[in-house]
Amino acid sequence: MAQKQTILAQEEAERAIVVTLILPGSAASEAEDPLEEIRGLAEAAGANVVDGLYQKVQKVNPRAAFGKGKIEEIAQLAKAQDAVLIVVDYDLSPSQGRNLEKDLGLRVVDRTELILDIFSTRAQTKQAKLQVELAQSEYMKTRLMRMWTHLERTEGAIGSRGPGETQLETDRRLVNKRISDLRKKLKQIEGRRHREAISREYPYTVSLVGYTNAGKSSLLRRLTGADVFVADQLFATLDTRIRNWRLKDTRELILADTVGFVRDLPHGLVASFHATLEETLNADLLLHVCDASAADLDIHIRAVESVLKEVEADGISLLLLLNKWDRVSQDDRMILMNRFPDAIPVSAHSGDGLDRLEEVIGQYLDDWSLHLKVSVPASDGRLLADFRRISRVLHEDYEEGNWVAEVTLSPRHWSALRHELLAQGGDFKVVEAVESH
Repeated sequence: MAQKQTILAQEEAERAIVVTLILPGSAASEAEDPLEEIRGLAEAAGANVVDGLYQKVQKVNPRAAFGKGKIEEIAQLAKAQDAVLIVVDYDLSPSQGRNLEKDLGLRVVDRTELILDIFSTRAQTKQAKLQVELAQSEYMKTRLMRMWTHLERTEGAIGSRGPGETQLETDRRLVNKRISDLRKKLKQIEGRRHREAISREYPYTVSLVGYTNAGKSSLLRRLTGADVFVADQLFATLDTRIRNWRLKDTRELILADTVGFVRDLPHGLVASFHATLEETLNADLLLHVCDASAADLDIHIRAVESVLKEVEADGISLLLLLNKWDRVSQDDRMILMNRFPDAIPVSAHSGDGLDRLEEVIGQYLDDWSLHLKVSVPASDGRLLADFRRISRVLHEDYEEGNWVAEVTLSPRHWSALRHELLAQGGDFKVVEAVESH
């Protein structure tokens, strides 16, 4: 299935009105500017946002999401601003979207459709493109009926129902088959990534996670010297970037940067991007990068925690980084440190706080790693190479034809190596094993 043509990719940016519903207890109800995120998303997709409005409601109108009076207000605003597109910060049902377009006489794009559009234009690797297509197919599957609204004109007349229903079922079968094929391909990529994670040269993996545009890519560049794309926009990059990071104590580890999150990230996207988020699941430590200067910091933190829980990564140890510290006033710094006493303030822009970050990570790895004393036949070159590859050798000696060494390594790598050795019947033994946290 060809990727859906980009909604907003036109020579001249479409003039758009952004609108949102504010429900009791929602993230938008707590936001300083309820329209800030949807405005940023629309602009990231290439729209020219000319105005916006929101409506506080107790419950969503089942017919068209918004009430009749608010729809008229949106129509008047769009006419006054010469807008041709309405971007709704809400996941509309197929019927709600159809009715809203009919009432307004304008094209309507909901939140999920907008994010899918951004992802389709930003995907670069084969994996990212497959993931976007899977999410688009899942989204399309529930909206096929909306594509066949011309059949309503027949009103179920005899002789006209069969072909339409047959075509709809045919489309569903085609979409379901494509979804199945995409899932198989992504499963293969996921398995390959898992094997690559186990066989990496360096024993530790640290993954950057955070709200989109929190500065993760800038931090990756500052820490590793990597030449990665950095832009002040939502979802600037989608693909996982993996770089080697050498700490000042000479230890080397893998630093991975994954796709940024937003509040209410569509479930279908989270599921589709599971292979990309696999890098997070394979991490020994997560660095949660926050924009400390953001007005809606609490909302951003909760959004990231929600996605981590959804991908079952909430059990991995996590350090909170208050990035963009150089943009925070002295008074606000005191408030933030009182609220997040264990957080590390850093600035990817100036480099402030990064030495402290390295110290904390080094100490964390020391406290958390397995400390083993192993004995391996000196003649088993492959086994020796495996230990040297994935562990930090603290002391080594040779006794009675055996290589006896004290090593530290991550529990994840020890589990994988031990499983492989047992399966192969490797001749080794653990003289002593001490795990300290």
